[in-house]
Amino acid sequence: MRFTPHVTVATIIEDQGRFLLVEEMADGRAVFNQPAGHLEADESLIQAAIRETLEETGWDVEITALTGIYLYTAPSNGVTYQRVCFTGKALRHHPALALDEGIIGPRWLSRDELVAQPERWRSELVLQCIDDYLSGERFSLALIRPAS
Repeated sequence: MRFTPHVTVATIIEDQGRFLLVEEMADGRAVFNQPAGHLEADESLIQAAIRETLEETGWDVEITALTGIYLYTAPSNGVTYQRVCFTGKALRHHPALALDEGIIGPRWLSRDELVAQPERWRSELVLQCIDDYLSGERFSLALIRPAS
């Protein structure tokens, strides 16, 4: 049996103590997650993070740093995800943009508002990534190198 983790990206976008999250449907319930999704063919990790954030929230963002790389096995399906989490800043909102299927909409929540609703987290990574960001975890984007 071959082990094939799914490569995903996520973004932490903070503005005055509030974080850009996505309210989405997962397994029949509305949950919160960072803007996140799968890396596509012929796409860099940074391009994927920018694309996923726009598709799920309607926000253009600038990626400024790497927050962390996480390995997570979902208890619901046993699939392992390698999440590359970035930090960025919001640039412009496109409220009329059609969002991805299953997305209810973007939500700006404080950490405390998120902590008060653990049953609404898509996974434990939602809070872990925010806490790592708040603790100052920032790594240079130069860590991500294309193959030569």
